[in-house]
Amino acid sequence: MATQDGSEEVIMETEAKPKEAEPLGENAEKVDTETHTDAGNATTQDSSISNGDDADDKQEMVDLKIIWNKNKYDLKIPVDNTGAKLKESIYSLTGLPPAMQKVMYKGLLPEDKTLREIKITNGAKIMVVGSTINDVLAVNTPKEVIQQEVKAEENKKEPLCRQKQHRKVLDKGKPDDIMPAIKGTKERLPTVPLAGMFNKSGGKVRLTFKLEQDQLWIGTKERTEKVPMGSIKNVVSEPIEGHEDYHMMAFQLGPTEASQYWVYWVPAQFVDAIKDTVLGKWQYF
Repeated sequence: MATQDGSEEVIMETEAKPKEAEPLGENAEKVDTETHTDAGNATTQDSSISNGDDADDKQEMVDLKIIWNKNKYDLKIPVDNTGAKLKESIYSLTGLPPAMQKVMYKGLLPEDKTLREIKITNGAKIMVVGSTINDVLAVNTPKEVIQQEVKAEENKKEPLCRQKQHRKVLDKGKPDDIMPAIKGTKERLPTVPLAGMFNKSGGKVRLTFKLEQDQLWIGTKERTEKVPMGSIKNVVSEPIEGHEDYHMMAFQLGPTEASQYWVYWVPAQFVDAIKDTVLGKWQYF
């Protein structure tokens, strides 16, 4: 019995060992499964971590076509960027400093408004006009001298609207088909030509701003002059006495007063936009 009891005990121990090994095997499989699961979770978590470069991806973007100096550039920027930010992006593309840029989209593009406010949409063409520092230094000095001389002469003389040469046009009165004027406000150029005004001879004249060609078209009944904006040395204006919501305006097409092209009854709200578009804000720096 003792031997049998001993055998039974050995048998029991032998049978007990596999029973103890089975849960160890199950635990090992569970641990292994959990390890794989944790690794999978870690992989999933890692893939969702931002690398810090996708900040713009969370913003609404707009695709633009930038046209400068007969070259075209593709640009994608946030639609809530301002005009000033757009100029910085154009600088990174073209190397043209923001202060030297004249950026146009349905008129001169305001720097303080966002692209969304200006209603710029995907595929919009943005026209850029401007010269490098070296080009401006070579060309701008004579223009600045002319502007200073014109201002000096203006200070010496009586108001323009009282001078005989202008009175003969102004005395004809305000044209019936002139565009309405708003005193004390500034507006962007309209999408249609400015029409119904008089020129120095008393004939009807219209101004069309061809931003794509950087040209000012001065149209009369007889012909249309296509003037490069870069050739216009200065733009002067003065309110018309008794009708301050309208201005008389001259485009300096050459070096002397004889080369000034006068336009009468220009709506006051467009005066600043005309000067900025023709001369560009960068001219004042």
